[in-house]
Amino acid sequence: MDFLYTYETLKLEFPFNKAENADFIIFGIPFDSTTSYKPGARFGPTLIRQATMNLESYILDYDIDLAELKIADIGDLDIVAGNVLETIKRGIETIREIKEVSPGAIPILLGGEHSMTFAPVKALMPASYVVFDAHLDLRDKYEGNPWNHACVARRISELDVDIAEFGIRSGIKEEVDYAWEKGIRWVHAREYDVDKFKQIVKKLPEPVYLSIDIDVFDLSMVPSTGTPEAGGLRFWEVVKALEWLVKNKKIAGIDIMEVAGMELGDITALTASKLLFYIMGAIARFGK
Repeated sequence: MDFLYTYETLKLEFPFNKAENADFIIFGIPFDSTTSYKPGARFGPTLIRQATMNLESYILDYDIDLAELKIADIGDLDIVAGNVLETIKRGIETIREIKEVSPGAIPILLGGEHSMTFAPVKALMPASYVVFDAHLDLRDKYEGNPWNHACVARRISELDVDIAEFGIRSGIKEEVDYAWEKGIRWVHAREYDVDKFKQIVKKLPEPVYLSIDIDVFDLSMVPSTGTPEAGGLRFWEVVKALEWLVKNKKIAGIDIMEVAGMELGDITALTASKLLFYIMGAIARFGK
């Protein structure tokens, strides 16, 4: 099927299924127009896909070969450069098309700046939003723009979606006060562990939308991202949380955002691609 606002680009190196038959449907939003520090997130979807070519499709931990799963890659969103709202609208329409074509499939968005996460959340309207991120992203406006990447969790909270944030280590008092007022749970990176994750997320209603801002990880693993922060999480402690999540909660959709860079083989993209493989493998092995 042809989607209204997507175009073909570099695709994951698997024997692909059509979207109509897929369990996972991948697409990218190559957008970074509100990036406020390091540019390059527009290249994230391509960099992640290219980095997967370095990986074995067989996941040792799960005895799962991703090449045997029903995965479709419908390409990238045809963005409107510089126009956040119009690009979000196109993202919403694309997610709705995906759910019409394959209602049981899980959409997986590759980004791209974090502002674009509003599109799948708005289209899917999950009960809960679980995000791994270095930043609270709860500002009402940043640089005069309420749709800036630093505002995405605030805009999602206005949809009356329950929110839990993990790996946080950057924010302002306005955001902390807003989180307290709205009952948004968040865990500082210094205090994060899998048990804290379980304690908070087990109380959240289903289905859950999972968002991963790649800057949640330790800076040595993800140097190419829009707003890098020291003191991040380790790969396996995030994977363990995701394994518990997919075993215990129904997943509405997923994204991996804020991968930037200018060169193929980028370290950040390699981290993101490995995480993408583990997410799909974990859902195939343990998912509800």
